[in-house]
Amino acid sequence: MAPQQDTSLPVRSMQVARALAAAGIAGQVRELAASTRTAAEAASALGCEVGAIANSLVFISDDEPVLVLTSGRHKVDTTALAARWGRGELRRATPDQVRQATGQAIGGVAPVGHPRALPTVVDEALTDYSQVWAAAGTPRTVFPTTANELVQLTGALLLPVGPVGP
Repeated sequence: MAPQQDTSLPVRSMQVARALAAAGIAGQVRELAASTRTAAEAASALGCEVGAIANSLVFISDDEPVLVLTSGRHKVDTTALAARWGRGELRRATPDQVRQATGQAIGGVAPVGHPRALPTVVDEALTDYSQVWAAAGTPRTVFPTTANELVQLTGALLLPVGPVGP
C-alpha cells in the first residue's frame, strides 16, 4: 500500500513528495513555520549545522539549465566546478530561468519535482553529514535525505564544488 500523501502541503511540495515516494526515498516533506529560504534560516529552523543544508542552485551552462546541490557551508567555485564537470562556463540563472527550469521559486528549489530532469552535481561536502536537508518546492518546506540519496534521486555526479584546496 502506498504511503499516505499529506494533502495539506503546497502543490509544489506534493509534487516533490510524489517524486520522493516514486524513487523509494523514505524522508517525508515537512512544512515549517519559519522560512528556510537561505541555508542559515533552514539550519536555524531545523537545529542543524549550516553545512547539512543542501542548497539547490540553478546555473546556465552550455545553453541549458543545470542544478548544483551544494553544502550550505561554502559557495560554489563556478570556474573550478565547470572544469571538474567538463562543462562550459557556469552562470547563475535568473529567477525567471529558475522558475522555467524547475517550476519552483528561488529559496524553495527542490532536487526533484521539475518539468524535466536537469544535469546535476551533488557537493562532496554533503557526504560529511549522516543526514542533510533539502528544499521541497517552497521556501518553507524541506525533507531529510543523504548525499547518496540525492545522487540516486537525481542521477547526479558527486564532485567537490568549492574552491580548489591549498
